[in-house]
Amino acid sequence: MKKTVRPLFSVLILMVLLATLSFRIIIKQGSILLKNDTPFAEKVPKFEHNATLLKYAAVDIGDMKLKKEIEDLIEGNFKSDSRRRSFLSSGKYRIDLRTRTSRGLPVGLRSPEFYRLWLSFRRQLQDWSRLRRYQSEVMFDLGRGLEKYGLKKKYSSCAVIGNSGILLKRKYGQLIDNHELVVRLNNARTSGFEYNVGKKTSISFVNSNILHLCARRESCFCHPYGENVPIVMYMCQPVHFLDYLVCNSSHKAPLIVTDPRFDVLCARIVKYYSLKHHVEVLGKPVEDWAGAHEGSNFHYSSGMQAVMLALGVCEKVSMFGFGKSAIAKHHYHTNQKAELGLHDYEAEYDFYRDLVERLQMPVIII
Repeated sequence: MKKTVRPLFSVLILMVLLATLSFRIIIKQGSILLKNDTPFAEKVPKFEHNATLLKYAAVDIGDMKLKKEIEDLIEGNFKSDSRRRSFLSSGKYRIDLRTRTSRGLPVGLRSPEFYRLWLSFRRQLQDWSRLRRYQSEVMFDLGRGLEKYGLKKKYSSCAVIGNSGILLKRKYGQLIDNHELVVRLNNARTSGFEYNVGKKTSISFVNSNILHLCARRESCFCHPYGENVPIVMYMCQPVHFLDYLVCNSSHKAPLIVTDPRFDVLCARIVKYYSLKHHVEVLGKPVEDWAGAHEGSNFHYSSGMQAVMLALGVCEKVSMFGFGKSAIAKHHYHTNQKAELGLHDYEAEYDFYRDLVERLQMPVIII
């Protein structure tokens, strides 16, 4: 870990510059519209950051555990202590009937097919681990990363669709579908909710836990929006690279793993805001933060990283379904009511508010 930490303001500057230098923000009861409007240099005030909290945010308390897990996996030890394991972690080392080649044939875990899969897994995991470091400049590479898979480097208008139950109170379907790029999260259903959330999907953004469930199905079925919709995913557990390789061999559309440098950047931003809320709002000691947020399991939400991705490739970003209400379900498409403890949604909302208020962008509440 580097001894010096770059101010969070530099991260915000990068994100805003990459979204064509400025935004006009419109909040519509469950949606936020970030739109290119006024030269950014005319509006930027001094951003006050807490140097102490930045240093704490730079410390990854789960780093040693993750490195040990990666070392074990590279050595072929799949008896991982991960909370969410790959299909190889169940102890059934002889044959896994759900693991299949691109031709649909079962793969024996001691077969030549599995050996080739394991060698590819090791290469993927080693490369991912080597790149996993803090580098805010990774925001400049997001567009080029998508371009390699046949997607565009820049989009005029993008909608990121959160899964909050507040979407059931509004009919944003047509407004959402009018965007050039529509990003949906974690395979949230659209069928039956078209008037609320639209039906267009350009990118399916998921975490690897979702892909892990897909890999257990015949032909790795993980495309509720159509088999030609690209999937962008981040790795929650390194063992899930096996699921990625199995699915990638049969998936028609691109299956894209997020740059681990991008993952680290998102994690650091959210941890900073979570620490800030814990200390400055709740008035608790910084040392108590880990115990209140599941320690090394703390993570940013899929929605936050999808928004960050959109900020890097879109001239105009609209956010729908980011928020909560006491009378609304947590997810519009499920009966889940409680939030996950490993996320700090309040911290993420503070981050969105800072994009608006601290950078003094005009806000219109309708």
